[in-house]
Amino acid sequence: MKVSNVQQVKFENERVESQFDIIMLDDLLSRDIKDHTLYDFQQINFYMMLFYTSGTGVHTIDFTDYEINKGTILSIRKDQIHKFGQTDAQGYLLLFTDEFLMQFFEESEVLKTLQLFNELLNSPKVQLNSKQFTEIDVLATEIYNEYFQVNDQHSLGIVRSLLHILFRKILRLKSGSDAITMTKKYLPEFVNFQSLVENQCFTTKKVLDYAGQMMISTKTLNNITNTIVHKSAKQFIDEILVKQIKRLLINTDVTIKEIAYTTGFEEPTNLYKFFKKNTGLTPEQFRISKI
Repeated sequence: MKVSNVQQVKFENERVESQFDIIMLDDLLSRDIKDHTLYDFQQINFYMMLFYTSGTGVHTIDFTDYEINKGTILSIRKDQIHKFGQTDAQGYLLLFTDEFLMQFFEESEVLKTLQLFNELLNSPKVQLNSKQFTEIDVLATEIYNEYFQVNDQHSLGIVRSLLHILFRKILRLKSGSDAITMTKKYLPEFVNFQSLVENQCFTTKKVLDYAGQMMISTKTLNNITNTIVHKSAKQFIDEILVKQIKRLLINTDVTIKEIAYTTGFEEPTNLYKFFKKNTGLTPEQFRISKI
């Protein structure tokens, strides 16, 4: 069965040589983009934060739909799949790369910012109340004006400082909700484990293999995942594997049989059982639902 490939979107700043950009949402949604449509799934190689100042709609991130309205903030991590829904919403879209973070932020701030965008540590969505909205709107407007209207030798430094404040304020909001406390025990170890699984889950699905790479026991690894996300290490591995399989199902034209072998299953029937157990759908049913 043929499916539409997910568009691979790279960071581009057509105005200046910078690894950061800020765009008005209504401007973006009205653009004539030749190589892809914003309303189909796309995978980005940068970080994206959307701040909605008015309107309503839906935005999809990694197959989950998030309702948007005035005061919604969405954080999208590099390599995630997302798509815009038809909407009348307005607001700001902030884009930046790893290179921007490494160049303009201290190492400790880089780690906190990356945690802000980590959907496994906290929800991609924050909904602001009226007071919070005013604070964030002032910051976003100031960043936009500094970047486009002032734009002198001091502007990039000022933008960096304003972004630092913006990210800190959003971290405060997330830390005050049901999000992971940013200073929680085992957090660095968890992020390391997450990175290993995301890069190797097609090669190995065994807790013992990851524990060995981290030079810890399987008991300690389970303590890490239970402390941070209240799941066993095996449950966490399976969760990431399911997400990666979903991406392949909508991102490629290959058969389910080929996907099974690509993702490390010895037989396609093993993939079917695993996927159905974790999603309630067969791979074909999931693929059809996302066309």
